[in-house]
Amino acid sequence: MTTPVLTFFNNKGGVGKTSLIYHLSWTFSRLRKRVVVVDIDPQANLTAAFLNEDKIGQLWEQQESGSTIYQCVKPLTGVGDIVEPILQNVATDLYLLPGDVALSSYEDALSSEWPDSMGDNNLYRPMRVLSSFWQVMQMATKKVEADIILVDIGPNLGAINRSVLIATDYVAIPLGADLFSLQGLKNLGPTLRSWKNLWKKRLDNWKNCSEAQNYPDFQLPEGKMLPIGYLCQQHSVRLDRPVKAYDKWIKRIPTLYRQAVLEESIDTTVLPESDEYCLATIKHYRSLIPMAQEHRKPIFNLTSADGAIGSHANAVQDAKRDFQELAQKIAKQMGMIL
Repeated sequence: MTTPVLTFFNNKGGVGKTSLIYHLSWTFSRLRKRVVVVDIDPQANLTAAFLNEDKIGQLWEQQESGSTIYQCVKPLTGVGDIVEPILQNVATDLYLLPGDVALSSYEDALSSEWPDSMGDNNLYRPMRVLSSFWQVMQMATKKVEADIILVDIGPNLGAINRSVLIATDYVAIPLGADLFSLQGLKNLGPTLRSWKNLWKKRLDNWKNCSEAQNYPDFQLPEGKMLPIGYLCQQHSVRLDRPVKAYDKWIKRIPTLYRQAVLEESIDTTVLPESDEYCLATIKHYRSLIPMAQEHRKPIFNLTSADGAIGSHANAVQDAKRDFQELAQKIAKQMGMIL
């Protein structure tokens, strides 16, 4: 039995994806679910949220096998094989497989093996490389008996993200209220369907080849990529950007999500706050974000000693409630009991 993988993805950046995963991982762990967080964004911003710079510098400089996601898959660029991951125990029931800026160099290996995986023979290595992220994730969860894997990836449609989505069971789509987020959403739906279909062809090709008999224990991800909904980033009022500009884009999200992601030809008047596919509207929490970053903890763990007093203290409790509700909704979509 494998552990479900949930990836947060939009090929448009700046939608609060990394902060969302960071807080959600803490929330799941507080709700007694053992979580493995995997940072597969070469920018490694999620790793920086969990670990201080000294620790990250040590991991990257020492280059110990298995210490980062890149160090786990790096041997595949030569003649080696996947290395078992070394996890960072961040808190009770919360583990991190750190990211690595060097991961971007793995893009070439994934790109070259993609066409080779549809050949007539010598398919094991291409399939091993293309499924390497999933293999590492499942190794990680077996080590700590995790209940869920949360994955952060960069905002692009490159080979690294394709291999991550192949490894993904469920996809959540963070969105901002702007033209660029909606354009990203428009591109994302067809891309997910294409990758899913292309991976299925590769799975069928592997199952029907004679070489598969030589590797009876070789498991591969199904590439479900099941969309469980979207999340809206709450706007922050700016003098040069009236509220009505945000409302214009917000109102388009429910219809566009149905058309681009679900392939439903529906023109709906429902707004995100009442849309069954809207998982949450993520608040910006204003000055609490830098306060939490300074103390390297989630917003809902801030105390009066950290400066969370008065209205800030109320906002801390609001954040705790908001993320618990989000975790409950996501768990329901994934069929996971909290």
